[in-house]
Amino acid sequence: MEKLGILKKVDLRKAWNHEAYDFTNWLAKEDNLTLLSDEIGINIDFNETKTEANVGKFNVDILAKEENTGRTIVIENQLETTNHDHLGKIITYASGYDAEIVIWIVKDIRDEHKQAIDWLNEHTDEKINFFAIKMELWQIGNSPFAPKFQVICKPNDWAKIIKKTGSEGKITETKLLQLEYWTAFKDFYQNINSKLKTHSPKPKHWLNVSIGCSDAHISLSINTIENILSCEIWIPDNKELYFKLEGLKTDIENELSEKLDWQPLETKKASRIRVVKEFYLNNPNEWQDSFIWLEEKANKFKKVFYKHIQEIKD
Repeated sequence: MEKLGILKKVDLRKAWNHEAYDFTNWLAKEDNLTLLSDEIGINIDFNETKTEANVGKFNVDILAKEENTGRTIVIENQLETTNHDHLGKIITYASGYDAEIVIWIVKDIRDEHKQAIDWLNEHTDEKINFFAIKMELWQIGNSPFAPKFQVICKPNDWAKIIKKTGSEGKITETKLLQLEYWTAFKDFYQNINSKLKTHSPKPKHWLNVSIGCSDAHISLSINTIENILSCEIWIPDNKELYFKLEGLKTDIENELSEKLDWQPLETKKASRIRVVKEFYLNNPNEWQDSFIWLEEKANKFKKVFYKHIQEIKD
């Protein structure tokens, strides 16, 4: 058997001597924001990212947006153990920018600050999300340092949604089942290291997937009336883009090896292009096969449609 290397932890200051100049600038690069996005399940839009943005007399390390939703994200970096000063700063920054996603990246987190972040997640509504991330560096022998984001605190989406719906009235069994299904689907594609990225699951019949442009996105949906599962390109308000894509129908269908359902939805602003399969949500025995189908179709749609949309825009 080939000899295996031994992982050793590396002090953060060996890679980033200065928190603002070194670490923040490193994190603000697209590849590194993608690493963070993959770890927390939030799609950070690299093109909407600013460093050292002003909040009164303070500067937030990174100000960003979530793809598609446009939700504001603030990221505070602290290459030391957490303290009260930085806890106060993240709350100040969140209020100053009306942020819905707050990410605190630290060397280590004290128990009282973990408790504080958990408390904030438990006592705010589903729109507000706090993350505490432990930053680590690892090395095997003399290999390059490898960064790792370890999630210490994160919002309990399920609990927040149930809390909200409970305050608004009884949540239906179908909505609960939709939430359970999308949560299980997200666990599935993350466990197989899929490149897929979705928004946080909610008790709705759809789940959105970013394709990297603002004019269109992928929508995965369940129709419990017709008992079908669909993967579709949803174009909210750009008929010109839809018809240009329809003009490439033969090429697109050949690349996907798929016959698609093209729907201009002429009486609406939106348009869609989809593929469907029969599916019964209330039959858990079908879930695993449906997860495989959705993950495959969504990744193919993302690759093919993103390419053609970019060509049309260029």
